[in-house]
Amino acid sequence: MATTEILLAGFGGQGVLFAGKILAYCGLMDNKELSWLPSYGPEMRGGTANCSVCISDEPIGSPLVLTPDILIAMNQPSFDKFVNDVKPGGKVFYDSTLIENECTRTDIEIYAVPSSQLADDNELKGGSNIVLLGKVFKETELFNVDVFKKAIEKIVPPAKAQLITNNFKAFELGMNA
Repeated sequence: MATTEILLAGFGGQGVLFAGKILAYCGLMDNKELSWLPSYGPEMRGGTANCSVCISDEPIGSPLVLTPDILIAMNQPSFDKFVNDVKPGGKVFYDSTLIENECTRTDIEIYAVPSSQLADDNELKGGSNIVLLGKVFKETELFNVDVFKKAIEKIVPPAKAQLITNNFKAFELGMNA
């Protein structure tokens, strides 16, 4: 696998850091080296939020992701800011409900997923991030589905255990999108 660098970006409140944490836990459960570096503005919700995740078979030199292999963009400003930083041959996953793709790059793969719409239509409010992760898992084969399920069960606190099923549903929607 070498090293896979992932950048997740969006507004605060969209679950960017949570999705990054899921990827980090997947790495842990798959016995990989990893780093998880959250970054967010001072606002509680609505400010910028992004998260760098590095997953590797060998020690990671820097947790910063400047040229991602994978970009997960949850809003237009994040898409516009980071799409040109993606490595040639990389993959971009974005919420087409909120983003109008104006990327002219032909050296990357782009996956438009109406993740907000899918989440809303299936009564999974706030599940857009997990829908996108489902698509990422399907198209990259970074980890298998069982690793994702173990990570969700580990991360979701016992007091919110009812959300585990919703996360599984959102993930399946993304896998089938």
